[in-house]
Amino acid sequence: MSNARTDRVATGLALRLFAIACLATMSALIKLSEIRGANLAETMFHRQLWAVPLVTLWVAAGPGLKSLKTQRFGAHVWRTAVGLTGMIFTFGAVVLLPLAEAQTFQFTVPIFATLLGALLLREPTGWHRWSAVIVGFLGVLIVVQPGHQAIPVFSAIVGLLAALFVALVAITLRQIGKTESAGTTVFWFSLLSVPVLGVVYIFNFQHHDPVTWAILIATGLVGGVGQLALTGAMRFAPVSAVVPMDYSGLIWATLYGWLLFDMFPTFSTWLGAPVIIASGLYIVYREQKLARGQASYAETPL
Repeated sequence: MSNARTDRVATGLALRLFAIACLATMSALIKLSEIRGANLAETMFHRQLWAVPLVTLWVAAGPGLKSLKTQRFGAHVWRTAVGLTGMIFTFGAVVLLPLAEAQTFQFTVPIFATLLGALLLREPTGWHRWSAVIVGFLGVLIVVQPGHQAIPVFSAIVGLLAALFVALVAITLRQIGKTESAGTTVFWFSLLSVPVLGVVYIFNFQHHDPVTWAILIATGLVGGVGQLALTGAMRFAPVSAVVPMDYSGLIWATLYGWLLFDMFPTFSTWLGAPVIIASGLYIVYREQKLARGQASYAETPL
């Protein structure tokens, strides 16, 4: 591997780590704002509102505002609908669960992506990945401990639905990405979200002290920066290289949970999280291996 290529991958990895730190910080801010009286509608609205100027500036500084023109407006509307639904569950999981447990459920995204890819896209899925899916859900059972109430079942369902919709968004973006740039997609999602959330926000508006307002605004800014860093990471390194960096989120979630909320992961989470992580990493490994095999086949002369 050339030094230039190595530098690009290293940049991608650094951006992904930074992005995960930002998103973990955003989750902590969501939980802080909820404790201080802000509701779900408020946090979602401010998350999207303050991301719009950030994304607009980023696109203007890069490919230019002309790149925002789209011929697939309907696809962006669908992505927004799926994204907002997923945001409800994602933010809800952060509110209902300790940060480490909410983060652990996010690690099931590769599992759901495999299921959805097989069911919706008819992607071939061998026994290796199906085995990893089964192992991953066993890890979820270890974390939840059904019958022992290690984690409330309703909260666990919300956490799993959050991961399901993140996987659905990933599949949607895979389809949109065939014709649309990442910056264009992020911009339209942010912009289309604001009016919808604004209507809901009107009926949920509350007065807050200056600190709470600052937390709500910071939620949007930090989340927007994290989203841009995620997008930037994909420009420098392949998915298979950067996805393992996502598991650093558990470190941040544990740290914030301890420092801000005096909460540590449960014993069942320490047991189940490595199982879920191993499952996700194996799925990523299999996808990388299959992609290499297909590339080699395509390059073989007839």
